[in-house]
Amino acid sequence: MPMPRLRTALDSLASYRPTDRTRGHHHLRPLSANESAHRSLPPVIAAVAEAGLDIHRYPDPGCAELTRELARRHGVDQGRVLVGAGSLALLQALFQAAGEPGAEVVYAWRSFELYPVLADLAWMRSVRVPLNDETHDLAAMATRITDATRLVLICNPNNPTGTVVGGDALQAFLDRVPPTCLVALDEAYVEYVGEPRVSSGLRLCDAYPNLVVLRTFSKAYGLAGLRVGYLVGAVDLVTQLRKACLAYAVNSVAQRAALAALGIEQELLRQVATTVAERQRIRKALLADGWDVPDCQGNFLWLRLGENSAAFGRWCLDAGIAVRVFDGEGIRVSIGAAPDNDAFRAAAQQWREKPPAVTAGALTDRCGA
Repeated sequence: MPMPRLRTALDSLASYRPTDRTRGHHHLRPLSANESAHRSLPPVIAAVAEAGLDIHRYPDPGCAELTRELARRHGVDQGRVLVGAGSLALLQALFQAAGEPGAEVVYAWRSFELYPVLADLAWMRSVRVPLNDETHDLAAMATRITDATRLVLICNPNNPTGTVVGGDALQAFLDRVPPTCLVALDEAYVEYVGEPRVSSGLRLCDAYPNLVVLRTFSKAYGLAGLRVGYLVGAVDLVTQLRKACLAYAVNSVAQRAALAALGIEQELLRQVATTVAERQRIRKALLADGWDVPDCQGNFLWLRLGENSAAFGRWCLDAGIAVRVFDGEGIRVSIGAAPDNDAFRAAAQQWREKPPAVTAGALTDRCGA
């Protein structure tokens, strides 16, 4: 039966496929989605319950109260803050605002896996610049910017490799970007950064009106299931970007939960510190076992396994662990509760000690030859 005619780009566009959370009737250890390992705290749960009483009403389309609080915390005008249904929705708005046939977007690769999808849907041509030692090669990215470049994306810390670029390097890069080109700094994991040379790009927004910084409540604030994020930029730019966002996109429960989370920020940051300590512990253990693990600064670790990535992902599944597989490149493992992290470390040890027959002899030095 004939189908309605849709955009031809959809024919070659891969659908997003999350990692399975269950196998048979068994729940897997959830180390694939970079979620917080900590359950919601009572003030957030109470705010969600209270907001649930009013879900027959539309939410505030402008997220006024949350916007005011975010502006106050960052010391900026309210007109510089734009709240959206997660930082992914705000990224989509950026692509829609900047994209048109013939326009280009420059980003590192490998980086966030939905950048190419958003680019294709926005009629933009992706210019992918290879990572250098798992890190953004800002110098190379700067050389790829042309008159056709409308948007540059920098994921810092980078997902999935976890590496970071320092503030001085970022500022030097911004000096090379034409002021007519929009730069988006994706800081979804910034709260987990322990590297002292890295500072938030928020401090650069005043000097670079073509820069926007994106944040999310999904990771450190533990609201992945409610979808709320925000960006900060110049007033005129944010005013234009707001037009690309759907009204009522951020539901009332998400808005109240985000406000409650901001009210207990110090408690949440103590949870973040626990995750960072676990990240350092597991990375140290993997290094001692002979793995090559970058200095990851998110709530996850990256193992470049090349052609053995899918096999190692299946190995983890057999051990009851869900990890994120990037076929032909590597695997990303989220930092979860200590028992889940220990289970992953044990599976990784067993892989090195007794590799599956299908990969025996094919392992590289990077993944345990």
